[in-house]
Amino acid sequence: MTQEGIVQRFELISQLESLSLIENYVDDLCDQYSICEDDYGNILIAVTEAVNNAITHGNQMDSNKKVCLDIVGGADEIEFVIEDEGNGFDFTTVPDPTLPENLEKLSGRGVFLMRSLADDISFENDGRKIKLKFSISVN
Repeated sequence: MTQEGIVQRFELISQLESLSLIENYVDDLCDQYSICEDDYGNILIAVTEAVNNAITHGNQMDSNKKVCLDIVGGADEIEFVIEDEGNGFDFTTVPDPTLPENLEKLSGRGVFLMRSLADDISFENDGRKIKLKFSISVN
């Protein structure tokens, strides 16, 4: 990564097809800056999960609503800021998917995954904005 960092902004239509744009961008970004494979995997899963949640849960797949994704990077970290136009959610009440009563549920793992994979995560604007930070290593 360069000292001055990367600044990129995406405005995505709230359709699942938008996920492939983000997956391709993360692939290209990690290749371009020689981000190590472990960091690449963590970034890809956490960011696509956040964008998927914004499209599906936040904007309810309403194609009139946008999901904004900002990427800012520095010498040793990169931050992804994902914001939707939905009603938000109370991120403090998301059930733990590792509890026995939640193990067989088909949903509810997104926030857990993001928390597990990102080095830092924060929620703003009543859960409509998520910031994912990753410390990165280059090959």
